[in-house]
Amino acid sequence: MNATGKFAGFTVGLVVIFGAALALGSVAGPDVAEPAAHTAGDDGHGAAGHDAVAGPTPGGLSPTADGYTLELASDQVTAGAAVPVQFRITNPSGVSVTDYTPEHEKLLHLIVVRRDLAGFQHVHPTLDAAGTWSVPLDLGRGGDYRVFADFTPAGGEGVTLGTDLRVAGTYDPQELPAPAPTTTVDGYTVTLDGTLRPGETSNVTLSVSRDGRPVTDLQPYLGAYGHLVALRTTDLGYLHVHPDGHPGDGVTAAGPGIDFAVTAPSAGDYRLFLDFQHAGAVHTAEFTATAGPEEK
Repeated sequence: MNATGKFAGFTVGLVVIFGAALALGSVAGPDVAEPAAHTAGDDGHGAAGHDAVAGPTPGGLSPTADGYTLELASDQVTAGAAVPVQFRITNPSGVSVTDYTPEHEKLLHLIVVRRDLAGFQHVHPTLDAAGTWSVPLDLGRGGDYRVFADFTPAGGEGVTLGTDLRVAGTYDPQELPAPAPTTTVDGYTVTLDGTLRPGETSNVTLSVSRDGRPVTDLQPYLGAYGHLVALRTTDLGYLHVHPDGHPGDGVTAAGPGIDFAVTAPSAGDYRLFLDFQHAGAVHTAEFTATAGPEEK
């Protein structure tokens, strides 16, 4: 569907659609407006009610929350290496939002992932004067994707909206990797220390090493030594968690460990994505972690 008939000012440009939940054993609920609720440890990002859970619920379950709506210019595109995507955020009056409060050095964080939790991307679109956001996305593999817009409207609270994008092309669904305490990315080994507990704030540490040696000179990325996105596998409920401390505060070490406080809203599996920067390059380490079962 082309947004030119939906709102003016959008060029024929595409966007990632997430649809139909896939063989992860999970089924996504319908997109409906939901009230926002903040998750502990997420710096005010994310929320929106869903089903009954043990603790605060994640965001991104609906394209509308707190009166704001995420509208894609197109909800179906063809697979490609740099697919141009456009969207806008509208306010409760239906007007495109053009005034935002920067959070972690950016006006808006866009998270994109396929329904099988492959193809994770954390990108930062550009905003034009009319309120249209644009960004090229790596959508080389077909399938249904989820797009999350994480932002703070000027004078308001943090909001996370989620919507679907369908990518036409060869689809090769991946099995969810089993939970493991370590993973590797680009020659780095990242170790997860800590256990997620549903409905409680859990302290976890992600430690980075390279060639068997701890990395102690991590570089600030978006104002922090690491950014953690957690997605609940059953419905892709979204948690954006930032680490304890800040670079340059005289207390926070530049590695190897990055400490986070994470509140898993319910028992079950989560996919964790850690962005960190070292030697001038940003890397993303991925984990599967299980929260629960809930304590009686």
